[in-house]
Parts: sequence; structure tokens; C-alpha cells
Amino acid sequence: MDLNYSAEDIGFRDEVRAFIAANLPSDLQHKVLNHKRLSRDDFVRWHKILAKQGWVAPSWPVEHGGTGWNAVQRHIWEEECATAGTPPILPFGVNMVAPVIMAFGNAAQKSHYLPRILSCEDWWCQGYSEPGSGSDLASLKTRAERQGDHYVVNGQKTWTTLAQHADMIFCLVRTDPAARKQEGISFLLIDMKTPGITVRPIMMLDEDHEVNEVFFDDVNVPVENLIGEENRGWTYAKYLLGHERTGIAAVGRAKRELQFLKRVAGDQQKNGKSLLEDPVYAAKVASLEIEIMALEVTVLKVVSQEGARRGPGPEASMLKVKGTEIQQTLTELMLEAVGPYGLPFDRAYLEGKAEHSVAQDDDAAPLASYYFNYRKTSIYGGSNEIQKNIITQMILGL
Repeated sequence: MDLNYSAEDIGFRDEVRAFIAANLPSDLQHKVLNHKRLSRDDFVRWHKILAKQGWVAPSWPVEHGGTGWNAVQRHIWEEECATAGTPPILPFGVNMVAPVIMAFGNAAQKSHYLPRILSCEDWWCQGYSEPGSGSDLASLKTRAERQGDHYVVNGQKTWTTLAQHADMIFCLVRTDPAARKQEGISFLLIDMKTPGITVRPIMMLDEDHEVNEVFFDDVNVPVENLIGEENRGWTYAKYLLGHERTGIAAVGRAKRELQFLKRVAGDQQKNGKSLLEDPVYAAKVASLEIEIMALEVTVLKVVSQEGARRGPGPEASMLKVKGTEIQQTLTELMLEAVGPYGLPFDRAYLEGKAEHSVAQDDDAAPLASYYFNYRKTSIYGGSNEIQKNIITQMILGL
């Protein structure tokens, strides 16, 4: 979709393109564009490149290290990064806990944590979901009991993304078990090196170690690691989830993957013609492209309105639902295009170990893994069923 950019916007876009072309390592770009797995070092390397330029947190206020870009410039930045194939900036620090610290943290917390997030000195993970508390997050049971100048935390979190690499975890914990479930929750920042924390891997269908269980056994957390007020954590959690859901839409990545889909489908033959010439398949691709265009306009509208309030509103739920549906449809159409070529599972290819790879089609090799991984997108960040309830109540007033 071509937006009506001003001359200033076009100049900014050219500056962004030149920076990415000069600074994006080719090995990282190759991994992203070819759906290969990224290591911890890959994420950190790109983060530090952007941090040196001062471009790692475009949505932050300037006083905390943000860029001062407007909504259109942030959109241009995200689109150019997606098109070029840059590694994503992991959201847990920059886009999730940082806005909470800025909005509700005290001066000491801001001065300590925000610079470390910008520099990637701290890798963060999210301690929300529990074995019995997913979409009904307010039913969480992990407890934090105040004992003098610290809390003692006991419980379990699950589906904790990349916790095996994390230095810090932001956690929702129950501090008042007698209160109504939303009213007895607090928001704690916990050092992952604290004695009593155990991280156990959850191996996924594609043999990737992406998520984990995290256990807390008599973990001592200083009281100064409490964000805001005790038992007000549910308010902060909802604020954070609004930022998470806006980012999940990932419209720039969807546009890049649409071009990949068209290229892959164009290379496949059906009845002696390109698959893109098949009217049924072509109609699916065209419908998807329209959905992406509509999502982009909606994202721009929501992001441009954020400056007038403290954070994203219930419209973020619309972005989450539609964005994840688009992502899943993309992977479905990719796998449909390559057919049986997408069946073999080649872990060596996904991890960039070419000498051990048996892949016969570089485009098809990662697509089954890609498809299965993206089944999760309609669940995390608040399941799409829950988001539809929010839309019904908060936007439609039903």
C-alpha cells in the first residue's frame, strides 16, 4: 500500500534505508528472510547496533531515550525494517515492561532500569501465564508475602518466552489472597539470578526451545522492586497488554511475508500454469492482501491517537485479532503452495547448519515449522476469543 508521504517523510525513509543498508549484518538478514532461527547473540547484536544509533526505542519519550519520531515516521521505520529483514527488537523490555515503568514506576526505578533496557544490558521475560491461568489471568496463584523489606515469592509461571536467556522477569503475583481476584495482584520485577528460581524448558513440536516453565521457591524480592502500589498490579497488567497487542499486529512483517508468499506460489505449477494463475488460490491471496491493507490503515489510526492518552485503548484488541489471523493465513497459504515439499523437518536447516542440512528446497524447508509455530499467535497476548469479548463490550457497548 502506497501512503501519501510528504517530502519530509520520503527524506526520512531514505535515511532509514541508507542506515539499514549500511548496518544490517548480512548473516542476520539471511536468517530472517529465510525463516531460520535466531540465537540470543543475533537478537542482542542488532539491538546494540540500533542502541548506538539511538533508534532502539522509537515509541519512547525523548527524555527517556526515544527518537521523537511521529506516528508516520515510526510506521516507516517498522516497514523498512520488516522489508529489509532485520531481526525484531524483542518486546518484553522495550515495548512491554518499559512503558509500565515509565507510567507507574518511581524515579529510582526509571533511572536504573530504562538505560539497561536501551543498552540490552538486561534481557527481560514476562511472568504472566500459569498452568491454570491463561486467558483467565486474574485467577493466578503465584503468591508474594511481604516480610519486612522483601517479598517471598512462591509459585509457577509457564509459556515464558526465552526465559532461558533472561536476566530479569516482570511478574504478576498475588499479594492479597482475601481480595477479589483482580484486586489482590501486584507487579514485581525479579532478578532471574535470585536463589530459588528454576527454569525448565518446554520443547515445541519443531524441537525448538522457545518457551519455559519458571518455578519460584521462597524467592526473596526486595520491596523496592514493586511497581506502583501493592495490589494495583492488575491495572498495570492491562496497560502493558495494550502495548503488547498493538505490536502483535506486525503489519510490516505481514507485508514482507505476502511478497514471499507470492514468489513461492509463483514458482509452483498447477496444470502447467503458475499457482498464482489458479483462480481459487489467487482469490485467497487477493483477499489476504486486502486484509493487510485494511490492517495497516487501522494500525496507523490507533498509533496516531496514542499521543492523546496514556496508552493504547481497546482498539488494540482489534489489531491483535486481525493481525494474528493474517499471520496464520499467511503460513497456511505458504504451506498450501509448496504442498509435499513442506513435509520434511530439517532442524539443521532451521539452525543454519548447512553442512548437515538435507533441504532440497530452501523456500519450502522451514514452512512446516513456521506454520506450526504461528498457531500460538491467536492465543498469546490474550486469546482472540477474549479479545472479541473486549471489542464487544468496550467498543460496541454490547
